[in-house]
Amino acid sequence: MSTPSSEPCVPSIEAVPTAPGDACVLWHRRDLRLPDNRAVEYATTTYDAVCPLFAFDPRFYGADGLACDARLRFLHECLTDLAAAYEDVGSTLVLGHGAPSDVLGTFLDRGWDVVANREVTGRYGEERDEALEGAGVRFVSDDGIRYGQESREGWAEYAESYFEGEVSRPHPSGFGSHGVDTDGEVTVEAVEHAYDVDPSKHEVPQGGRTAALARLDRFLDVIHEYQNRISSPLGAKTYASRLSAHLRFGALSPREVYRALDDAIDCDGKEAFVSRLYWNRHYTQKLADWSGWMDTAVNPVFEGFYASNRDEGLIRAWKRGRTGFPMVDASMRCLRRTGWLNFRMRAMCASVFSLLFKQPWQVGADYMYYHLVDADPAINYTQWQSQSGLKGIGAIRLYNPRKQLRDNDPEGEFVKRWVPELEPVPVDHLDRPERMPLALQDEVGVDVGTDYPYPVVDYEQERRAALDTFGDLRAEAEAAYADPEVFGRASLSPKSRKVVERATGEQTAVTDGSENGPTGQAGLDRFAE
Repeated sequence: MSTPSSEPCVPSIEAVPTAPGDACVLWHRRDLRLPDNRAVEYATTTYDAVCPLFAFDPRFYGADGLACDARLRFLHECLTDLAAAYEDVGSTLVLGHGAPSDVLGTFLDRGWDVVANREVTGRYGEERDEALEGAGVRFVSDDGIRYGQESREGWAEYAESYFEGEVSRPHPSGFGSHGVDTDGEVTVEAVEHAYDVDPSKHEVPQGGRTAALARLDRFLDVIHEYQNRISSPLGAKTYASRLSAHLRFGALSPREVYRALDDAIDCDGKEAFVSRLYWNRHYTQKLADWSGWMDTAVNPVFEGFYASNRDEGLIRAWKRGRTGFPMVDASMRCLRRTGWLNFRMRAMCASVFSLLFKQPWQVGADYMYYHLVDADPAINYTQWQSQSGLKGIGAIRLYNPRKQLRDNDPEGEFVKRWVPELEPVPVDHLDRPERMPLALQDEVGVDVGTDYPYPVVDYEQERRAALDTFGDLRAEAEAAYADPEVFGRASLSPKSRKVVERATGEQTAVTDGSENGPTGQAGLDRFAE
């Protein structure tokens, strides 16, 4: 199909037959696998004929879509792998294009039921699902997330029961014959052509369940190194699981990964990674409880914080990796070129953007979300609010990018790879190249101010200003938690709850699944020290 990329138009499903008896559409979205998939299990045990379907939603493509081409390509690779999995069980994955309400409405109008896994999201996705549920789409779930609950009480036990549960597998003969034939009008290739999907990032892992299982096997071989290597951006590249994109698109479920750890050796790395899986579910639960994490400050005292400070020059320097802080610049260039950063570097870049540069957090959060191949709204936006200090309680965590370089890139390998103009700089000057003597700059051929910028802000001055600002607002921020709605959505740690009690004079409810993590798991805050 040849469609001008300037006018994307891929046909949607038109020739849909009347439902053949007891039949349903199985709508895939962020669950691109067959095993351990509640919607697959429900559909194949409830209906005689199941039509698996994925709809390419135009809202996620084009100039206004909040997804880079590399993430779209990863999704498309997952779909190609999923289509092959359906062929192996004698079925066919149907692809449609258009607003889900239109694509699914075509089936609903012809008597088909529609089943899908419930998805934790916000913004457009939340509105879309509410409308489709009202139109008759049946949402099911078995993902360790509790929906529609007013309290987090008992969440830890609920999450643990999910992880310890059996991994379900559909019976090969459970799909029946759905009889939907779209004549191949909508294909991955046609969609990529129509929207000019042409990734420029490199070193992006391949999408799909086959690649995910291979990545999981490799990780289990090195898990004993995990705990000691994940803070370093170079170490994490090799010894972190690198499963986040596969989990984000559902090529693997969190429970499958958890159960695979049964065969791993017992070590600190295994314990730490198990905590990460709980951490994944914890922050997903937070977004399920309150979708405002994506746009609204969790503590109303900080709504619109630093909005009047918006400085396009500072924002551009941060995005392009031209801030004069080498560890920040290397991290941001790595993000733009590969679509990946380890957790500590993501946290550092968020902290610097919001607290040191004093820019509105949503701008940075959306930019990082766009470029990350593994972008998950629950992880990205809740972490950005946390790293930006928007809870207004506890210590403000402002990462020192110079110390992060000394601690996590002591030989300068990461910085010199991504900021090659600093390659000649001796390692002992790499954290602060602006302090190199002029004679040394001449000797190594690096003119700070020309070849590489001076720091765009004074670190010590802006650090003190941030601490003073948050200190001045602390009492007001703590008092805001007297509002039960604000308190509930923040999911405070036991330590922070005691602070609120002292500030408000009120006893707070004790809940599970707080920032300190589920019972028996390592504290979640250990990963952002």
